[in-house]
Amino acid sequence: MFMQSDSNILQVKNLSKSFGGLKAISDCSLKIKKGSITGIIGPNGSGKTTLFNLISGNLKSSQGTILFNNEDITNIPSYELFSKGVLRTFQIAHEFTNLTVLENLMMVPGGQSGEKLVNALFKPSLVKKEEIKVKEKALKVIEFLNLKHLSNELAGNLSGGQKKLLELGRTMMVDAKLVLLDEVGAGVNRTLLKDIGSAILRLNKEQGYTFCMIEHDMEFISRLCNPVIVLAEGAVLFEGTPDEVKRNEKVIESYLGRGSKIKDEN
Repeated sequence: MFMQSDSNILQVKNLSKSFGGLKAISDCSLKIKKGSITGIIGPNGSGKTTLFNLISGNLKSSQGTILFNNEDITNIPSYELFSKGVLRTFQIAHEFTNLTVLENLMMVPGGQSGEKLVNALFKPSLVKKEEIKVKEKALKVIEFLNLKHLSNELAGNLSGGQKKLLELGRTMMVDAKLVLLDEVGAGVNRTLLKDIGSAILRLNKEQGYTFCMIEHDMEFISRLCNPVIVLAEGAVLFEGTPDEVKRNEKVIESYLGRGSKIKDEN
């Protein structure tokens, strides 16, 4: 049994995950501080996405413990973690392509009265009242993300970067406590990436969101994250500031081979 500090929203202790004879996560331990934007980097195959899948309940661990706000959430399914405020986005956005941006956001909150047929038939005023409240919130999220001009656009017609913004907006519809961002910058042009970064910073500073993000773009990581955790072979290799990470010999060797230097991507 181990204790979690109040300053840590998440603690991973001795976590392991094997797929047959392959150990994707190996005795991995780390902490995420409440109110931080923590970056997770590492070479391909280092276990970053598997770690996210374990934390978010999309995979079950082979051993180890995960605590969220002092509660053991090890192997709790993702739908239960969603209700606790743990949300995860994916490298490839999972939008409802045939619904508008506004409708996508309105679909997010669970437990709406309109989901039950009996309420739709016999309590239409309650359903309508809730729908108005959800729509008002969705419109505020759209305005926050500067997507007002796309509110009635089908989500399937959005660019890759706009879909990533929409995913971020979905986390805002349920006031997430911990958001796991899986390569939010992948395939996004620099202009939209800047907008996404600004939205993440605002949510962190103005609304107290805690973020943990997998990312390859060191320029993006350096702008947003402190600390940065480096994974290698399924375990933590190093943790520090972005500058410390870029100077660390073990990290340099793990990424690019001895004698190389990590450079910000342009």
